[in-house]
Amino acid sequence: MKAHPVVIVLAAGRGSRFRGHEHKLKQDLGEQSVLGQTIGHAIASGLPVVVVTTEPLAGESARWVARRDVVVLPEVGAIGQSGLGMGYSIAAGVAARPNVPGWLVLPGDMPMVAPGTLMAVAGLLTQHPVVFAQYRGRRGHPVGFSAELFSDLVQLTGDEGARRVVARYPSIGLEVDDPGVLVDVDTVDDLAALRAGSRAAPPAAQNVP
Repeated sequence: MKAHPVVIVLAAGRGSRFRGHEHKLKQDLGEQSVLGQTIGHAIASGLPVVVVTTEPLAGESARWVARRDVVVLPEVGAIGQSGLGMGYSIAAGVAARPNVPGWLVLPGDMPMVAPGTLMAVAGLLTQHPVVFAQYRGRRGHPVGFSAELFSDLVQLTGDEGARRVVARYPSIGLEVDDPGVLVDVDTVDDLAALRAGSRAAPPAAQNVP
């Protein structure tokens, strides 16, 4: 059976800008939670999915994927833990699925990314080491990494994400007709706009970042 790139859904952040009573990823968005819709779109792409999260969200994650596909990390700020953050989460997800053709990084608070966008980014990883989705010239998610970058990715730490890896290797932006690649849920207002169906993508940039 042919192996496919794995979608790594990042759900280990605190969501500190969201001032609701519950974590932003647990908030209702239609019939699912924000995280549930993000994971659902990833599953609908037909690609394997791994969710990297913390204990408070492990149960929510396991509603959508098998427990073996949930990587549970210490919470950011936990006593005795240092170097946690987005970079560490990416490294954990990659390390959990080492023998695959690549990885697509998708933040858990981006529930509007279409399954077809994930498939399109995955398809280009056979030709390029780094591929990111973009809409009207603006860089978004997912960001895909080919298998050759495994050693770089598993050494990531802290909250910088994979910026240094992206800067170090040739990358290509894939233009998609999917404004969801730019839409995340950072604040209560973001969530309200999504619920109302009124969240529009930012205007097009003059140059590709």
